[in-house]
Amino acid sequence: MTADELARKVDHSLLHPQASEADITRLADQARECHCAAVCVAPVWVRHVSRYLADSDVRICAVVGFPHGTSKPTMKAIEAINAIKDGADEVDVVAFLPYMVERDLVGAKHELSEITRSARATRRDVVIKVIVETALLMGADPEQSEQRLAIACQAVRESGCDFIKTSTGFHPAGGASVEAIRLLRKYAGELMVKASGGIRDWPTAVAMLDAGADRLGLSATVEILQQAP
Repeated sequence: MTADELARKVDHSLLHPQASEADITRLADQARECHCAAVCVAPVWVRHVSRYLADSDVRICAVVGFPHGTSKPTMKAIEAINAIKDGADEVDVVAFLPYMVERDLVGAKHELSEITRSARATRRDVVIKVIVETALLMGADPEQSEQRLAIACQAVRESGCDFIKTSTGFHPAGGASVEAIRLLRKYAGELMVKASGGIRDWPTAVAMLDAGADRLGLSATVEILQQAP
């Protein structure tokens, strides 16, 4: 794999709450120069990067319910609608994690379906990714871990979303792992898989893609691409 090929699978991300407009503009410049798939930013920055990257092939991704996922579904839906109206092509929604931990398929689908309906009513082709914090779901019991990820995939798929995503990168349980990607790929069906959180070098990025990830969420994109063999 070349650096250019990997870059086209990257959501170049900056989600720290202290990020300034200059930081976000630098992120957008890097994404344009590297031909990344998307930039991923907080909703407050969507309008800025959408206008700034209007003449590029870089897509605009906004996080929703970030980083804890504890807002009510209606509030997440409103946040998604607002981001889409500001120019987001994609939204990365943090699921309500207790539903995933407890394998509550009905609850998870109810939440995600409300968000999906609202987002698609605003823009039919918006891409919806759902963050499920796989490191949290994968506990000491391998069988229970696999069941949780299977239920998470089912909930995301049956609520009409496009991607299941490993992590916010902010949860203390950790970020993406090759094992998590393999399990998600096993149960994802037609869903695409995004690996994010803790991917800081070229070998790890390639390992995630080899395990079945379709997209990578990276903050160290430039540094990783410079490591290409």
